[in-house]
Amino acid sequence: MQQINRRDWLRMLGAAGLVPILPDMAMGMSSSTYRHTDIRVAMAPDNPAIVFDESKCILCGACRRVCQRVMSITGYYDLKKTGDQPVCVHCGQCSMVCEGDALTPRPEWQAIKAAKARGDIIVVSLSPAVRVSVAECFGEPAGSYCEGEVIAALRALGADYVLDTATGADLTIVEEAYEWVQRLQKERNLLPQFTSCCPSWVKFAETFYPELLPQLSSVKSPIAIQGAVIKTFFARQMGLDASKIFNVALTPCTSKKFEIRRPEFAVSGLRGMDAVVTVRELADWIRSEELEYQTLKPSQFDSLMGNASGAGVIFGNTGGVAEAILRSAYFYLNQKDPPSDFLRFSELRGLNMFSNRSMGSPKVASVRLDATHTVTVLVVQGLANARKLFACLKDGTIKADLVEVMACEGGCIGGGGTPRAKTVPYLTRAMREARIKALYTGDTSRSIRLAHRNPLVKQLYQDVLGDFGSEAAKTLLHTSYQSRKKDLGK
Repeated sequence: MQQINRRDWLRMLGAAGLVPILPDMAMGMSSSTYRHTDIRVAMAPDNPAIVFDESKCILCGACRRVCQRVMSITGYYDLKKTGDQPVCVHCGQCSMVCEGDALTPRPEWQAIKAAKARGDIIVVSLSPAVRVSVAECFGEPAGSYCEGEVIAALRALGADYVLDTATGADLTIVEEAYEWVQRLQKERNLLPQFTSCCPSWVKFAETFYPELLPQLSSVKSPIAIQGAVIKTFFARQMGLDASKIFNVALTPCTSKKFEIRRPEFAVSGLRGMDAVVTVRELADWIRSEELEYQTLKPSQFDSLMGNASGAGVIFGNTGGVAEAILRSAYFYLNQKDPPSDFLRFSELRGLNMFSNRSMGSPKVASVRLDATHTVTVLVVQGLANARKLFACLKDGTIKADLVEVMACEGGCIGGGGTPRAKTVPYLTRAMREARIKALYTGDTSRSIRLAHRNPLVKQLYQDVLGDFGSEAAKTLLHTSYQSRKKDLGK
């Protein structure tokens, strides 16, 4: 007779609904509020990004493995020391691998319906990776470019304005590139500069590596900038009352649900973004309203904040942030647009990583920006890889001037709110690669591929912000960070 291992027994017990009655001590656990943490992650009930339904958990262990091995969160803190408070960076990768659907993104689309019912103005901003993944929820191949269909769906669901978050990415790019050039020229002690667009990475740094915070770019993420600009510049241009705008970020990222609640992102006392809806949530919303996705006639973004550059579009890919920054950094240093080879850094693209795993397997590019600046750019995906890379940067094994960090494999296209396949593995390498390819195609198809050439960016600086890096720009587009070391109980 074939022996059944412990995990298979647990799966059968979970499927039969028997796991919740198992005594904690039988699992070798302490008196923690969170049961079976030798097998699954501890998820707080008030986690803003992820909901845990214990009745659906089959104790497959997949969530704990991804949290420990890929994100290096579980196993890197002790519930006894944290006062039984789980540490989480809200990446949502646990929900991507959960075999029982016990872990899911916390839904917020119902709040949008309530806002519409009370007469608020619904503004939805569409992140780059959304347009290459939504169609998968309705039977289309991975990487199907569905920007027009998504915009049409949002309008049918009640959106008054649909905007492109890649516009916010363009603003992130021009400020972050300017900040980096200033460090290259005047503040080399703050190098390497770390990107700051991934909220899971930012919270990870605040928690485990607060000593690195001065080296993070102070520029807000594209969604945070998008929220700030909509409730100031966009509201004024459109003659809208900012307090009546209900701002929605449509994104592949569950961690944005945490990020939009950071108090430092408020603008004139108003929260920049009021809700975050992930790709899977949007699909649920479409189905609940009985919209026929296949019959949607493609629509277009609203004209103001709807015409972003290709550089903003590739923000959704691992390596895309670094590549976009390089394009504008070249412009700042040379006062002219970069040559064609700056529009494609193959070394920074795709899922293939540097083979040295002990260093965190970063992608590496050496780039000559001008006569005096040849820089080393590193791109790392997965926070466990980031840990290894930081150790090597600290001991001098590897050097860098710019480091892009993304928590999720593939970047935003692999975010915790993206579509899953029907069977394990729920997000395959082929799915990630198809989404990545589609975003690069979206870049090459754009008439504007440089963030600093976006006409809206030019208008915003001319009418509101002044020069790059100005005090007005710092007020609207930059932020600050805080050490969360105390969350570890140390």
